[in-house]
Amino acid sequence: MIELKAVYGKFAVVCGEEMMSVGMDNIKRARWMLVASMTVFGTLAIFVRNITLGSGELALYRAILAALLIGGYLVLTGQRLPLNQIGREAPLLLASGAAMGINWLLLFEAYKYTTVSVATLSYYFAPVIVTAVCPFLFRERLTVKQIICFIMSTLGLVLIIGVGDLAGGGTDMKGICFGLGAAVFYATVMLMNKFIKSVDGINRTLLQFIGAIVVLAPYVLLTSGCNLGTLDGLGWGCLLIVGIIHTGITYCLYFSSLKELPGQKAAILSYIDPLVAVIVSVGLLGEPLTAGQAVGGTLVLGFTLWNEITPQKAA
Repeated sequence: MIELKAVYGKFAVVCGEEMMSVGMDNIKRARWMLVASMTVFGTLAIFVRNITLGSGELALYRAILAALLIGGYLVLTGQRLPLNQIGREAPLLLASGAAMGINWLLLFEAYKYTTVSVATLSYYFAPVIVTAVCPFLFRERLTVKQIICFIMSTLGLVLIIGVGDLAGGGTDMKGICFGLGAAVFYATVMLMNKFIKSVDGINRTLLQFIGAIVVLAPYVLLTSGCNLGTLDGLGWGCLLIVGIIHTGITYCLYFSSLKELPGQKAAILSYIDPLVAVIVSVGLLGEPLTAGQAVGGTLVLGFTLWNEITPQKAA
């Protein structure tokens, strides 16, 4: 009897170690998936700059290509949309997708009027907006730490804009305004996703892309129309990369990794995106970044990151 217990105990330890190993492997794989997706997101502007289409049209084709890729994958693998799970959340999924599409449109406009680094740093003000809105939507009380982070991030945004430009115009100011507009809609997507409980992963991504198509298609038809015939070979190549790689594949990697990673680790790794974007802007595109804007960007990203990090409780 004692020998049987000893054998069972060893078996339980081995199984536990194997399960822990599998769990660690999943986390490690998810971490690399998130690193890869954030790095790819950070290079988006390189390809967008080579596509001679209006921002709305580009956002629409981005959504269509990504939706076709994911839809085709589901068909080939024999998967079906869980209609019984979607249920009442379908309107919210489509609405969040519409907000995502507008978010893309405004971000692409921001790239036209200011540098990639300034547009991206303005865009990453979105978590600060979420922090400010949550007390009203979810009746959450702001802590002293959150208030400090909100004030310092806002100060960073002022430095990015430039105190002298606050009352003026100029293309940089237009780009920053478009970047902040994109941040508002990005924050909207983040807040809506808090209410979506039953649909996750690739199905959520596909439905949100469909929502983006629904809102962007009428806008494009009423404004610029279809101008795909104006694209050259480079433009077509960049459009396919943006739609298939930067959107379809990378969004799937992004949402899949979030399921496996703790929120704190995901928050830290998500800041690879703006860092890569700044490196691309200054190093590859040769765009200027003033000392004040660099300090402002550090404040926005640093205090937003600090706000998302919770201290470890003592054992």
